[in-house]
Amino acid sequence: MTRLSVNINKVATLRNARGGNTPDVTQAALRCESFGAEGITVHPRPDERHIRYADVREIRPLLHTEFNIEGNPTVPSFVDLVLEVVPDQVTLVPDGHNAITSNAGWNTLKNRDLLTDLCRTFKGRGIRTSIFIDPDPKMAEGAAACGADRVELYTADYAEQYPFGPEKAISRYLETALRARECGLGLNAGHDLSLENLAYFIRTIPFTDEVSIGHALISDALYLGLEKTIAAYLSEIRKK
Repeated sequence: MTRLSVNINKVATLRNARGGNTPDVTQAALRCESFGAEGITVHPRPDERHIRYADVREIRPLLHTEFNIEGNPTVPSFVDLVLEVVPDQVTLVPDGHNAITSNAGWNTLKNRDLLTDLCRTFKGRGIRTSIFIDPDPKMAEGAAACGADRVELYTADYAEQYPFGPEKAISRYLETALRARECGLGLNAGHDLSLENLAYFIRTIPFTDEVSIGHALISDALYLGLEKTIAAYLSEIRKK
């Protein structure tokens, strides 16, 4: 069954816009957990413009659900943080330092040596390792060759194209997901998934292990409230 991991970066963005500790990021993570979220995701960046390294350290021992840390592993401080707090999962994302948000997956063929070393390092500490990829079966094959446990499909293009034809929007994702499965990889998905497009994605690729959702979910919570929003997303995931 697909698990819902809530990305709480946007909660931190709101806090940082004003200073102080309102809203409280740690309490937000715990509330998400109590409202049914099956995981918490954070994506700390070197400039700490949303989630801070201190947040990661504070949240980790308090959670009872899975903890997923996303980030660019070419930043030494990110690698050090992951090895220090030992999350359940690390998701390797090649986001540029100045990127507003993640905007591409890894080329797992060109970066095979780097990613192989990282997978070995993190898995040596018992951390499940996922590689963020574009919908390309060759990238899934490359991730498997690097020793990854899972891949996360970068779903921005799916979300953008979904209103114009769901079948066409998801076709490349389904092809990549099936290849990942053939390679023995688990499957995650994330970026711009929402109440509008989530159920179709899960229905078409039912062996998705986890979806990581932040921006749309936190935005919906402004209208519906956090508890009702998490329930709504879980309902979309469970639709048949």
